[in-house]
Amino acid sequence: MSNNIKIDVNHITRVEGHGNIVVDINEGNVNKIEWQVPEAPRFFEAMVIGREYHEVATITSRICGICSIGHTFASLKATEAAMGISISDLTKNLRELLLHGETLQSHILHVCYLVVPDLLKVNSVIPLIKSHTEIVLLVTKLHRLANELCEIIGGRTTHPIRARVGRFSMMPSKKELEALKRRLVESVDDLKKLADVVKSLAGGLPDFTRETEYLSLTNDKEYAFYEGECITNDIKTPINADGYRDIVNEFVVSQSTAKYGKFNRESFMVGALARYNNNYKQLPPLSASVAGLLGLDGVNYNPYMNNIAQVVECVFAVERSIEIIDELLNTELKTEKREVKPKAGRGVGAVEVPRGILFHEYEYDENGICTKANCVIPTNLNHNNIQLDFEKYVKENLAIGEKEMGFNLEMMVRAYDPCISCSTHFLNIEFK
Repeated sequence: MSNNIKIDVNHITRVEGHGNIVVDINEGNVNKIEWQVPEAPRFFEAMVIGREYHEVATITSRICGICSIGHTFASLKATEAAMGISISDLTKNLRELLLHGETLQSHILHVCYLVVPDLLKVNSVIPLIKSHTEIVLLVTKLHRLANELCEIIGGRTTHPIRARVGRFSMMPSKKELEALKRRLVESVDDLKKLADVVKSLAGGLPDFTRETEYLSLTNDKEYAFYEGECITNDIKTPINADGYRDIVNEFVVSQSTAKYGKFNRESFMVGALARYNNNYKQLPPLSASVAGLLGLDGVNYNPYMNNIAQVVECVFAVERSIEIIDELLNTELKTEKREVKPKAGRGVGAVEVPRGILFHEYEYDENGICTKANCVIPTNLNHNNIQLDFEKYVKENLAIGEKEMGFNLEMMVRAYDPCISCSTHFLNIEFK
C-alpha cells in the first residue's frame, strides 16, 4: 500500500472542456480527493431573455456542438409546452430519427476516438491509424453515416435548421430515406464487428462498482429517448418532467463552476448506463443481443461500463432508425404549415442526449417573448457522482500506486463522456 500519493492532472485530455484531478494522500491520511471544474461559466439562459419564441431553440442549440440536436428538441418541447402546441406524428418521427442520428454520431466518436486509446494504452487515436487501420476505417464509416443522417433530416450535421416550433420546415425525400435505410441496414454488420472489437478490449476496464441512483427518462412503449417521464431506480412511479426541479436539486460547491445535483441519495448518474439500467428490458432484439455479448445482462454498477452501454445504444440508434424510416416511407412527406399564436405560459422540455437527461424550462409573456429560462445539462448532473466515485475508488485502491491510480481516474472521467464547458452555469461573485 502506498502511504503517499500526489496526483495533479491540470486539464484532463480527450474530454470536452477543462477538468482537473487532484489527489493528496500523506502518510496514509487523505488530505484531498477532488474532481475540479475550473471552466469560465457561460450564461445561455441570459442570452434568450427578451428573445422571441422562435429564436430560442436556435440560440440554445449552441450550448453544445455535440448535443446541438438534443438541445434543439428540449428547447422546442419547452416552448411548445408553454404555448400549448402539439406536434404531428410526422414531426415526432423526424425528431426522433434525428436524435438517434446524434446518438450514433456522439457515441461512436467518444468510444472509438477517445476511450479505445485508453484500452490500448496509447495517447490518442492517431497511432491506431497504423496499428488498427481496418477498425479506424470502420469507425470513420459509421461516423460519416451518422453525420449524413443528421444532415439529410436536420439540414446540416450540427445545429439543425429544419426543426422549428411545431413542425419541420423541409422534408427529406423518399429517395433520400430509402438510400439512408439501405446504408443503416448495411451498417449492422459493421456495428457487430465493432462490438466484437470492444469486447476483446473490455478487459482493460477497471473492476470497480459503486451503487448509486440512476436518473433517466422512461416510456412504457419503448427504450426512451425523445418522450417519457423521469424515473430512477429508487422510485416506483415516474415523475413528469414538469417537476424536474424537485428531482435535480442543484447546489453549488467551491471546487466547481458547474452545479451539482442529488435526489434520494448523495448523488445520481445520468447517461447511457443510467438509461440502460432503467430501461434495458425494452431494448429491441438486436440491441439486447449485443448487450449480452458485451456483458450487460442486467443492472450494472460499474461507471466504466457506461462506455459499453454507449456501444449498445449505437446499435439501438440504428435499429430504431430503420423502424422509423419504414414508418416515414408509408407517410405522405408534406411540409406542414401552421400558424403559431404566441401566448403567455411556462413549459418544460426533457429529452435524452448522449450524456444523459437534459431539461429546458422557459417562461413567455403574451407576446411570445422569453422572460425566464433554465437549462440543466447532463454533465453537471454527473459531476457529483464523479466526485463520489473518485473518493471510493481512491480509498479502495491505495495499493496500486500513483501512476496507475492517476490513469484509472482519468479513464473514469472519460467513462462519463463529460461535456464540461456546457455544464458551467454558476459564477461566484464577491462584492467588495
